[in-house]
Amino acid sequence: MRGAVMHAPGDVRIEEREDPRILAPTDAIIRLPATCVCGSDLWSYRGIESIDGPSPMGHEYVGVVEEAGSEVRNIQPGQFVIGSFFASDNTCEICQAGYQSSCIHREPIGRNGAQAEYLRVPLADGTLVATPEIPPDDLIPSLLAASDVLGTGWFGAVVAEAGPGKTVAVVGDGAVGLLAVLAAKQLGAERIIAMSRHEPRQKLAIDFGATDIVTERGDDGVARVKELTGGLGAHSVVEAVGTQESMMQAIRSTRPGGHVGYVGVAHGVELPGEELFFSHVNLHGGPAPVRRFLPELIELIWNRKIDPGKVFDLSLPLEQAAEGYKAMDERSAIKVLLWV
Repeated sequence: MRGAVMHAPGDVRIEEREDPRILAPTDAIIRLPATCVCGSDLWSYRGIESIDGPSPMGHEYVGVVEEAGSEVRNIQPGQFVIGSFFASDNTCEICQAGYQSSCIHREPIGRNGAQAEYLRVPLADGTLVATPEIPPDDLIPSLLAASDVLGTGWFGAVVAEAGPGKTVAVVGDGAVGLLAVLAAKQLGAERIIAMSRHEPRQKLAIDFGATDIVTERGDDGVARVKELTGGLGAHSVVEAVGTQESMMQAIRSTRPGGHVGYVGVAHGVELPGEELFFSHVNLHGGPAPVRRFLPELIELIWNRKIDPGKVFDLSLPLEQAAEGYKAMDERSAIKVLLWV
């Protein structure tokens, strides 16, 4: 099969890779009609995260089940399915508590490489959720978004306790941040402040439900959020970047007693203990347990109540994956869809 392989920072190639096969009786093989490039893929592309030799890329996926292992009971060949970037059994105590991305048997999907024609999904019964039937092509982008960026933005908004009567601020205008805006709107937030300096992303944020746009960053951004909230700060803040600056901007934009949901993959983030102690700000986040939210998100998408697929502003064939990485690295695209 054809699949994306990163050889070094800035060096992504489409190569012939070995077809996936059932390795454990709980596996399933799916055929992917589409995949995509994630903002977290750019950490390696930019050389911030090291890679150990040529690495298959991609961890977001939807597809049709081609084959299921002998112990797979809930998923059948021919079904259209969506899964998370972590495979999980969905039965252990951690999964049952709603944290499938920390399942005691979790396996990262990224090591299998979902930017490809086919994908092996471990723990298929716990990981995959089927749609009611094969979806029309126009729903595939939104269902694909549910595999990571929508579920991650949703988790950020949930743990930030976005809801009715709340003011929510979102730090980060990538796909996760923009879909955190959508999530906050769906959760009933009264006011949603999107922090963005890029006009196309601002427009999409407003389309997803943002009521205010803050273009300032750092301390200036904090001051602007305070100004918009009577000097108090937001009730709920989603941090969707993962840098020291974005984390501190999120914490300082939150009022005492408020909540920060941090879902940006942290790189070089160190929290000042004394400031955090006196802030009375609640912090919660980490790798989103996307599997927890998939049934609800699929239903919303299937019934066309939300359209997260709008976050894909560039579509390319899989063969042009390198161009997709380049576009996202240069911020000329928010998120790139790769049709297989």
